[in-house]
Amino acid sequence: MRYRQLTTGTLVLGVVLLIDVLRVWLPGIITIFGQAASTPAELMGAFALGWFVLAMGAPAVVRRVGARPVTVVAAVALAVARLALTAAPGGRTQLWLATAGLLAGLVWLVGVATVTDRPVPGLALGFAVNAAVHAVLDTVDLVWRGDWVAWLLSAVAVAVFLVGTARSGRRGGAGDALAGPADAPVGPADAAAGPGGGRAWLLAGPALLLAGMVALSPALARTGMSYLVAGDGVARSPLFGLAPVPVAVAGFLCAALTRPPVGWGRAYGPVALLGGAVLFALDRGDLLVPAILLAAVGLGACLALTDDASQPTSDTASTSASRRGHAVAAGMLVFALGAVGYYSAYDLGYPNAAVPVVVAVLIAAVAFTARPVVHRLPGPFPPLRAAAAVTALALLAPVLADEVPVASNRDGPPERLTVVAYNIRMGFGLDGRFDLTGLAQVVDRERPDVVLLSEVDRAWLLNGGHDTLDLLADRLAMPYVFGPAADPVWGDAVLSRWPVRDPRTLPLAAVGAPTGAQALAVTLDLGDGVRTAVVSTHLQPPPGKGPVVQARAVADFATRYAAGRPLVVAGDLNTEPGDEAFAEFTRAGLVDALAAARPLATSPADDPRQQIDHIFVSPGLTPTDPVAPRSTASDHLPVAVTVTLPPR
Repeated sequence: MRYRQLTTGTLVLGVVLLIDVLRVWLPGIITIFGQAASTPAELMGAFALGWFVLAMGAPAVVRRVGARPVTVVAAVALAVARLALTAAPGGRTQLWLATAGLLAGLVWLVGVATVTDRPVPGLALGFAVNAAVHAVLDTVDLVWRGDWVAWLLSAVAVAVFLVGTARSGRRGGAGDALAGPADAPVGPADAAAGPGGGRAWLLAGPALLLAGMVALSPALARTGMSYLVAGDGVARSPLFGLAPVPVAVAGFLCAALTRPPVGWGRAYGPVALLGGAVLFALDRGDLLVPAILLAAVGLGACLALTDDASQPTSDTASTSASRRGHAVAAGMLVFALGAVGYYSAYDLGYPNAAVPVVVAVLIAAVAFTARPVVHRLPGPFPPLRAAAAVTALALLAPVLADEVPVASNRDGPPERLTVVAYNIRMGFGLDGRFDLTGLAQVVDRERPDVVLLSEVDRAWLLNGGHDTLDLLADRLAMPYVFGPAADPVWGDAVLSRWPVRDPRTLPLAAVGAPTGAQALAVTLDLGDGVRTAVVSTHLQPPPGKGPVVQARAVADFATRYAAGRPLVVAGDLNTEPGDEAFAEFTRAGLVDALAAARPLATSPADDPRQQIDHIFVSPGLTPTDPVAPRSTASDHLPVAVTVTLPPR
C-alpha cells in the first residue's frame, strides 16, 4: 500500500509540475515565438503541435531503453526546467526552457503510463492540487512570482517529486496508481485502449484541456462571478469571486475517487460534462459558473468510469504497457489539437464553440463505453483523505483573496481627471514574462483617476489561465467594469477611483477581422450631480484596411451615450492621425487629447513608430500634459492625459 501511495503522490506532483510548465509555454507561443499579428497563426500552430507529435515516439524509446531509465531522466529534465523557469530572464531562453520542460514532461508521462495501470487518483489529484494552488495564489503561478516563497515551494515540490520517482522506480513492476486493491480481475483486456488503465491514460490530455479551460479554472470562476453582480452582461468587481473553486474541486474529486453508479446511472458523468461544455460554448458570462460546476462533476465522474481494476495476464502485460504509453501520448496530442484549434479561431476567423463540446463528447464516449468495474475496498479509500485536504486548501482561496475597494466620491467633484489608456497584451511584457508589477508601476506613476484597458484576458488557458484584470485592479486599488469582446473572458475594461454608473456595451461588426471588438461605455459619478462619460474600445482593422466602420460606430455610440455630458473615448484604435478611421472621431466633434505632444508613437514599446493608441475628449474638456510613458511591460506604451472639467 505504501508503494501505491508513493506512486500516486509522485504522479500528482509530476502533473502539477507539467501544468506549471504549460502555463509558461502556452503563452510563450504568442508572446515570444509569435510577434503580435506578424507571425502567421498556422506557423505558431505548427510549432505548438510539433512537440506533441514528437512525443508520439516516446513509447518506442521506452520499449527499447526501458521504462525506469527513461522515466528518471525525463523526470530530472522536467524538474530542472521547472526550476530554471523561475529564474529565466524571459525571451527565447524562457521559451526553449519551457519547451524542454514540456517535452520532458510528455516523455515522463509516457514512461509512467507504461508501469501504472490505475492512474485516475493520481491524475485527478494532480489536476485538483494545481487548481487549488493556483486559486490560493490568486491565479498567479509560482513561476512568475520569483520571490523566496516561490523558490522554496518550487524546490520542495521538485525535490519530493524526484525522490518519489527514484524510490518508485527502484521497486519496479506495474504499479497500481494507489487506488487500493481490488478483489479480483474483472475480465479480458479492453480492446480499444488496452487493459489496465489504457482508457484513463487516453483521457489524460483531453481531461487536462477541459480542466484548465473550464472545470477547474480559478480565473474563469472569478470571471463568472463578476458577471453575476448585476446580471446585465457587463462584469464588475465581485466579492468572494473565487467561491466556486472549492465547490468545483470537491465535486470533481468526489466524482473521480468514488465508485461510479451501475447501469444507466453511469451516464450522469458524461451528461453533466456535455452540459457544462455546451454552457461554456454559448459564450455567455452569466452561464460560466454553472458551466464550471457541471463540467467539474462530469469530468471527475468520467475519469472514475475509466478506473479499470482489471490486471493483464503475464502474456499481455508488455502489450498493455505499450498501449498505455501510446494512449497517453495520443491523449496529449488531443490536448494540443484542442488548444490550438480553439484559440487559432481568433486569428483565422472560424467558429470555435464546437471545440470544447467535441472534446467533451470524446471523453464521454470513452468513459461511458468502458467496462464497468466493481471495487471492493477494505476500509477507507486512501485518496479520499487526500481529496479532503485538497478541498480544504481550495477553501482558503476565497478567504485569502484580495477584494477591490469600492470607489467613493465622498470628497466631492474634482476639478481634473487623469486618464490612462493601455493595451496590456494579456499582462505579458516584451520579454514574454507575466509582468503585473511592471504594468501597475507604469500606470500608477501617472496617478490616474480612470484607466482604460485593451487586450484584457481573464481566463484563457492559452495565456496561462490568469485573471489579469482582477490582479491589476488589486494592485491599483481600483474597482473595474469589464466589457466582453471576443468572448466572455477577453475584452476591454474601465478602472475608476470614482463610482461607475450605467455601463453599456456595443458589439462591433467584425468586417473581416477575426478577433471580436466592442465598445464599453460607463458614467463616472463625480458627486453633486457631476457626471462624465467614458468609453473604452479596441478597434480591430480588417485585413489590409483601416477600422473605419468600427470607428464610425464607436464615435456614434459614444456621443449618443454621453448625451451632452463631458466625454472621454480611448483605447488601442489601430489607426494613426490623418487616417480615415481617425477622422471619424474628429468628425463626431471629438478632440485629439494628445495633439500637443504629436508625434506620440506608442507601438512597438521598445522602438515606438506607430501612433495607434489614442485619447479623444469632448470640446468641454481641456487636455493637458499628454504623455506616453516608456515601459516594456506590454508591447504598447500607455498614453495618459489630464483633463480639466468644465466649470460648474
